[in-house]
Amino acid sequence: MSVCGALFVGLVLFGCCCGGLSEGSSLSLDGKWGLLNSNGSLSLGAQVPGCVHSALQQQGIIQDPYYRFNDVLYQWIALENWTYSTTFSLNSPFRDKSKVLLIFEGIDTVSTVSLNGITLGQTDNMFQRYDFSVKGILKDKDNVLEVSLTSPVHYAKDRRQCHVNFIRKEQCSFSWDWGPSFPTMGLWKGVRLEAFDQIQIIQVSAVTLYNSNASQWMVEVELVVDAVYTLNDVDLTLSISELMSVESHKVQFVTGRSKVKFTLHINTQSKVKLWWPRGHGEQPFYWVDITGSLKQEKIVNEIAKGEEFVAVVADANMNALRVWGGGVYEQDLFYNLCDQMGIMVWQDFMFACALYPTEKDFIQSVREEVVQQVQRLKSHPSIIVWSGNNENEAALATDWFDIPGTEKPKYVKDYVTLYVNNIRDIVLKEDQSRPFLVSSPTNGAESEQEGWVSEDPYDPHYGDTHFYSYTHDCLDWTSFPRTRFASEYGFQSWPSLSTLRQVSTEDDRRYDSAFSSHRQHHGDGNQQMLQQAALHFLLPNSTDAHKRYTDTIYITQVMQAQCVKAQSEFYRRSQSELIEGKGMTMGALYWQLNDIWQAPSWSSIEFGGKWKMLHYFAQNFFAPFLPIGFEDEDEFFIYVVSDLDEDLRLSSAIFLYNWSKFHPVRSIYNKIPILIPGGSAVNIYKSCFVTFHLEDKDGKQQGPSNYLFFSPLKDAQGILPPNITAKVSKEGEAFSIFLQSEAIAPFVWLDVGDVPGRFSSNGFLMFTRNTTVSFYPWRPTNVTELSQSLTVTTLRDVY
Repeated sequence: MSVCGALFVGLVLFGCCCGGLSEGSSLSLDGKWGLLNSNGSLSLGAQVPGCVHSALQQQGIIQDPYYRFNDVLYQWIALENWTYSTTFSLNSPFRDKSKVLLIFEGIDTVSTVSLNGITLGQTDNMFQRYDFSVKGILKDKDNVLEVSLTSPVHYAKDRRQCHVNFIRKEQCSFSWDWGPSFPTMGLWKGVRLEAFDQIQIIQVSAVTLYNSNASQWMVEVELVVDAVYTLNDVDLTLSISELMSVESHKVQFVTGRSKVKFTLHINTQSKVKLWWPRGHGEQPFYWVDITGSLKQEKIVNEIAKGEEFVAVVADANMNALRVWGGGVYEQDLFYNLCDQMGIMVWQDFMFACALYPTEKDFIQSVREEVVQQVQRLKSHPSIIVWSGNNENEAALATDWFDIPGTEKPKYVKDYVTLYVNNIRDIVLKEDQSRPFLVSSPTNGAESEQEGWVSEDPYDPHYGDTHFYSYTHDCLDWTSFPRTRFASEYGFQSWPSLSTLRQVSTEDDRRYDSAFSSHRQHHGDGNQQMLQQAALHFLLPNSTDAHKRYTDTIYITQVMQAQCVKAQSEFYRRSQSELIEGKGMTMGALYWQLNDIWQAPSWSSIEFGGKWKMLHYFAQNFFAPFLPIGFEDEDEFFIYVVSDLDEDLRLSSAIFLYNWSKFHPVRSIYNKIPILIPGGSAVNIYKSCFVTFHLEDKDGKQQGPSNYLFFSPLKDAQGILPPNITAKVSKEGEAFSIFLQSEAIAPFVWLDVGDVPGRFSSNGFLMFTRNTTVSFYPWRPTNVTELSQSLTVTTLRDVY
């Protein structure tokens, strides 16, 4: 994969002591508030930040909303109106400042805000920050602040049917095919007062640009400020001391909110260290010092801090994530962690699988949302692309909503108005450092030529592709699109029994129970999982209902892992092939990473953080270099894919096994080193279960082993009961699990129940008699607890 480095800069902000930033006062209003429902029958304490559902649960008024059918039983909560209130006092120096703002970082969603009985304004967008000027309203004591929230269900329904898209709120909170319906309300981000005499900095961003003609890096810094009065000829100095770069500017801050930009040109004699995506280099950063003086007062500073890593993604050898358009813009910490770990982010705007209005008020709200989010996020080098929406071009092009032909031009016009004339226009003005895609999937420039809505947005010749097929054999690589970029694909599975046990009763734990049906929000999803599994495996048939249920969960996870493995490996080996104008696949993002409740979904991480078998598989199929085997017209091929930046010279080792024996029937070593160019996929072997790996010149294995089954395992002959035994021992902060098997065992699955943590490897093909796996606990445990909790399941155990 071709990648480019970027210059990553942090910010050190400096203000003045004369009543500007440094002497401005801030008072957090987070903490315990009061919460009241519409008719006053419920009055309780509520934590801010938070939401109504969490407050009701914390006060014992409702149970776990995720337990059994509580998502239905608690629908009344979203149908009520609720009011948050708090009382606070202030000291005189705070009130004496020239300007005092009441700031809500996030209100979910439709509300009226009042202070001391005076209405300050209304809110209607979950993704916006709201500022209210309150200087003349504040008192020294007993200030009463109220936020009256309107039911998001009634608000949206009053505007149209179907109505979810008519409110600027997290779209999946009204349910999706992998999640429950909990249309939340609340103060979901912080609330504070800020007072200042001269100027308040609202947002600071720094974007790096490269002038290829001058061979020079530039840092474009932008300040969004609120000035009490116009400030002329303010001296600002930008500097990166490590790069021996400094530049001074005179700027003007006009009264009210305004934005100023200025540029620091990096010294061409300095050696710049670039930020690289994970797997391609390091992630260094530089501090940009922004210093300024008002009335020649003393300068002080504030320095931002961050965390260490995004472990769950990095541990699975992923280097990219997509923030999907049906959720929320992530918190700053998420992007900071991605910056630090080199995880690239595909950032959607929050529009998904629907047609949206273009009335003036809606557009105005969206424009403010987009401006705020781009200004907040554009400093992060981890964000590699903006995307206007999820699947809305495809929805129009392929007529998801049965729009009459005569009406379609109207909907296309609205689509262009929202995403092109407004969102795209704002993004291109606010951030010139990264590309903007109007939709996903899209044909990109081809869609633009066709008036922004292509005849076939899924055309693999262009742009990115989403691909799902639940009825065809998911291991048949010939059915996959040879696309430029696979930005969405996947298959469902059920979470583990230990995860489901938290929200179910014993009677619920049957595949045909009312609970299992209720938790499945994808049409025919439970049946589709079994139908797919039946193509490849014998389905569990134990007469013990509990065992049959747990075996079925296991089979769905095996099938999901195999399905996504096959498709991911196809996309990876297609990165160097162009066949009939299709191929050169330069990205594979499977759907989806995480769950939001305990239910079947496309995720590889269960609610609570437990890894599914798919996530363990991803460690291998996303490894930096990997041998991939497949059949084509009765011939066996092995490709080696490499995402490394250097060339490798490795040999192949191929082993043919009989299921009933540990010793390979045949071993084939290609001792002639094969050149594997970095960033490529190379066909290295042509020639019935086989394993294969790569070796260096000394015969040492490099990278993971892989395998290929030449028949569905339901037809395989000679798979014997492995009777695996396990012994647990303590090894430093981790635990070692020594496994011994009597036979080759496919899909060996280790589970320690409710003990949180992860294994070094899981769901693997055990083709040696002995192997050792490590377990990394997420809480204190011991050998006795792990030994008693540990279960080992293989494919042969469920038949």
